Amino acid sequence: MSAFPQPAQPSFFGDDGPLGDSREPVLMSLNPVYYDLIWAGEKTHEFRRRFLAGQSVRWYVYLTGPVGRLGAVIDLGPAVVDAPEQIAEIAERTRAGNGASVFEYVRDLDQAFAIPIQRVAEYPGMPLAQLRAELGGFHPPQGYTRLRNHPDLLSICEKVRAGALCRVMTVPGH
Repeated sequence: MSAFPQPAQPSFFGDDGPLGDSREPVLMSLNPVYYDLIWAGEKTHEFRRRFLAGQSVRWYVYLTGPVGRLGAVIDLGPAVVDAPEQIAEIAERTRAGNGASVFEYVRDLDQAFAIPIQRVAEYPGMPLAQLRAELGGFHPPQGYTRLRNHPDLLSICEKVRAGALCRVMTVPGH
């Protein structure tokens, strides 16, 4: 018996083996503007100051205001970990004009993270008020939260993922 809840339906990504999904589940917030850029094909990497290195991740996306909803799942490849200048170059190559703002965001670090977005799936999701009611309180993360350390929250995320699929996209180049 798995210590972690499994989705009620098989993964449409085809990556759920007999022992479950091997991706590390995390919850991260995302501004709806950047979420829309993913769907438009203009954002192919997530840039972070801190992140997990050397592993694939299943990102449960909490869309910040004005949306305020847990409603997407994004599969991420292993992060590129490099000097801020190199991370900014990746940003510039993937979306012209984006390198300068990414560099400004990470320039004070020894290393930063460019995380390739592989697939994105959208669900009807769960609004903030319902998240708070079901969990007895909820505050969207500023960075990321490893869900294996928070089984109640992981269960809610898997409940959202088991819902009706609204749309799905494989990100070109990944």
